[in-house]
This record gives sequence, C-alpha cells and structure tokens, in this order.
Amino acid sequence: MNPENNSGTPRSEPTDVKGAVARVRTESECSSTSEDGSNHTPGKRQRTTSQTFMVAGSMTAASPPKFVSLEEIIRAANGIKDMALVHQIVVDKDFKLQRYEPEPNTIHRMVKENMQKAFWEILRQELAEDPPNYNQAFVLLEDIKNGLFSLLLPQHTKIKQQIADVLDTDLIKQQAEKGILDFGHYAQYVLGVMSKLCAPVRDDQIKSLNDKSDVIDVFKGILETLDLMALDMANFTIEMVKSEIIAHSVELERKKFADYLSIQTDGLQHTRKWLLSHLNPNAIIIPENIDRVSFIKTTTNKTFTQACIDLLEWDDNSTFPETFMLDQARLSDLQSRTKKLILTGTVLLITVSNVGPNLQSLASFKQAVKEHTIVLLQSQKTEKEMMDTLQNVAEQVISDIKEAQKNHDFLEIGDNAAHVLKDQIVLISKPDNRIKQLVKQRVKEFFLQIIESSTADPQKVPSGLTALQTELTAIAGQFLRIVAHNSTVFCTYYFDIVDEALTKKD
Repeated sequence: MNPENNSGTPRSEPTDVKGAVARVRTESECSSTSEDGSNHTPGKRQRTTSQTFMVAGSMTAASPPKFVSLEEIIRAANGIKDMALVHQIVVDKDFKLQRYEPEPNTIHRMVKENMQKAFWEILRQELAEDPPNYNQAFVLLEDIKNGLFSLLLPQHTKIKQQIADVLDTDLIKQQAEKGILDFGHYAQYVLGVMSKLCAPVRDDQIKSLNDKSDVIDVFKGILETLDLMALDMANFTIEMVKSEIIAHSVELERKKFADYLSIQTDGLQHTRKWLLSHLNPNAIIIPENIDRVSFIKTTTNKTFTQACIDLLEWDDNSTFPETFMLDQARLSDLQSRTKKLILTGTVLLITVSNVGPNLQSLASFKQAVKEHTIVLLQSQKTEKEMMDTLQNVAEQVISDIKEAQKNHDFLEIGDNAAHVLKDQIVLISKPDNRIKQLVKQRVKEFFLQIIESSTADPQKVPSGLTALQTELTAIAGQFLRIVAHNSTVFCTYYFDIVDEALTKKD
C-alpha cells in the first residue's frame, strides 16, 4: 500500500547537452488516421522541466477542507479541463499534483484561514464545556474517516471495514452520552492507521504528531497530513499509470480538438496564419518524379519546426495558434526564460572579452557572473523590467571582477576600464545591440537543431555559451517535448494546411 517511490525528492535537471538531448529523444508516431482513414506523418517527442498542476479542495463553514479522492481525480475525464490535465502529464516529465493555496493577502486566503480558525476554536470551546459538547468533534471524525477511505484502494475491504467499525459515529455518540468518550484514544488510532498507509516521506510528520499533547493540535495535524497523503497517493497512482495516460493522450486531444473545431467557423485561422508565415508556395516546385504526399510531409515538417521558433518570441498582441492553446502559459514562461538567458549570455560574452586572460580562463569567475546575473533577472517579468535591471547587473559584474582579482592576487581593474564595461552592459538594452543579436541567433539555431533532429545524437552548445549549457539544455528539453507532442497530435491539420496552400498555388 505504501507508495514507496513517492519520496518527495524532485528530479534534477541534466547538466550537459548530450545527457539531456540523448535521453529525451524517442520516437512517436503521428499515426492516427484522419477522417478519410489515411495515415499521416511520424513525429517525435520527449523532455521537459518541472511544472505543477494545482488541485483545489473544497471547504465549508462547518468543517475543515475536504479531501480530493483518487476517484474524483479519475472521474474528471471529460471536457477541456480534463484534456488540459492529461496534456500537462504528457508534456511535463516531473508532473505532480499540488495542494492549492490561495495567494497571501487575498480575500480567498483570508476567508479560508478565518473559516478554519473558527472551526478549531469552536471545537476547543465545545470540548471545554462541562459536560463536553461533541457536535463539532463528530463532524471532524467523519471527515477524518472519509480522508482515510480516500487513501484506500478497492481491494482493501478489510482495512476499510475496520476503520468503519472503530470510527462508527453511532458508537462514538453512545460513548459521549455515557461520558466515557476518550477523544485522544481515537486520535492515536487514526495516527496508527496513517503510519501504515503513508509514504516514507511522511513518517517524520506522523511521529511529531504522536509527540503532541494538545488533542486539538493533534487533530489539526492529522487533517493536514491526510490531505498531503491523498496527494502522495494520487501522484503515485499517476506515476504508475503515466504510460497509459500518454498512450491515450493523443487520441483524447485529437477528439477534443475536433469537437472544438466542429463549433467554430474557422477554428484554425491563427494556426494557418502562423504556419504559412514560414512557407512561400510560389517558391516551391514539386518534382514530377517524387511522391506528392511524401514531399508535402517533408515540407510540412520543415515549415512546422521553423514556425515553432516563433513561439519563443511571440508578440503578446497577436493571437496564439489554436493548436498550441494548452501550452500558451508554458511557452510564455519559456519565452521569458529564454530572454533572460540571452541577456545572461550577452553579459558573459561582453565581460569575458573585457577582462584579462587570467579571468577569462577562470571557470569560478564566469560561474559567479552567470549566477549573479540570473538572480538579478529572475524576478523581472517584462522585457522592460529586465532591461532596467542591467544597471544593477553592471555594478554586480564589476564587483565580481574585483572579488576574483583580489582572491587570486590579480591586478585590479582600473576605473576607466570598469566604466567602459558598465556602459557596454547597460547598452545591451538597445534593441539593435550587436552582441545580444548574435547570442539570440545562436540560441535560436541551437533550439532549431534540437527540434529538427530525428536522432538522439548530442547537439553542440553554441560557441561562447558553454557556461550556460545547463540552462540551455533545460529550456531546449522542455521546448522539445511540447513541440514533439504537438506535432504528434496535430500533424494532420498541419499537413492539410500546407497541402491546401500548395494546391492553390498549382
């Protein structure tokens, strides 16, 4: 019963391109048939960085938050929201359900906290009455019983019956009426059951609850831990059936998208515009001695991969392609991360070219500049905010240079040289900055090589950006997984768009 593999330890990102790209490259078929029954183009998939999908539990004024059972999660198998959940599992190799928490200082957060606080205060007051009032306690025990049931699988009938017998509401009420109810006894029983059901990562929490003396604190901790255990079990179950989910995801997404298209006048207008912006039909001549379908498949694949690079530079004022609707937030995040990485790479190139050969060959110095630049840019959300931060980045770079020179007894950088370097870093904010454009082009070419490659061969890190290979690999890996899965799901539509464009030209 214990989800042994659910250790709660996050998976680490690969640190080299060979390890990343080689491990993520697997083959997947764009093999489902279209409406006319014909097969279509093979695709490829894999690899991403960790993201999370939030699940909100319900709450009422009469009781603490309820539990999200596995049955409720599995029952959510219809509609666009469920397709989004399935899609998230497929494109995120580290997918994990997480407990939803409202943002701090929001009305939702305050309402939730006040309701829970009121519940525990009422419970404490009722238990302190003479004789004790157990109305709220009965509600609590019923919630806990249902929480324990949510952790059980259908075959665990004996355990379920035992819990039902011990936490029998009628029996507990009779004990209360006779004045022999030992509320603490039930807390210890529940903790004993939880210790047998929980994943190893929760052992310390269970132990700490056993050491508490205040019964209210114990039951409060029980509810919180049961909530986490439910997520542990849900995540463990998802991990076990992930291959099944992935196997059926393409079919599900195609069906849901077909339903969407059936109620739209033209549900592919933005996809068509995006894809055909990288295709010039008038410049393409289909040779007479080649199979037309194969030629269009090859042309579609090339056009699609080139168009995908646009998704990392998307104008917020333009409508996203309909076929990438489910990935818009993920791609926006990748776009922001890519911009920050381009700025970091530009800062590194400018810095290294302006310091002496001693610092140029010092890996620890370049690592410090990289890490400090990433930290300074990390919280900036818009491009303007990123550019405005470059002044602080310039100051930090000079500080890193002086620190490294001091630690290694190198000659300290002069005031004039420091001033020139700071100016060059601040000038990165200019749209036409030559070095930034160079770094940007190298990054785009690197991503294009990865999504165009049909093999698991390692890809060479762009010249001058080897210090960023871990970060580049992380973004490229996630981008590859999104693009490859999208190609597998929607390849028939892309084929038809290109075929129609070339047919009209003819």
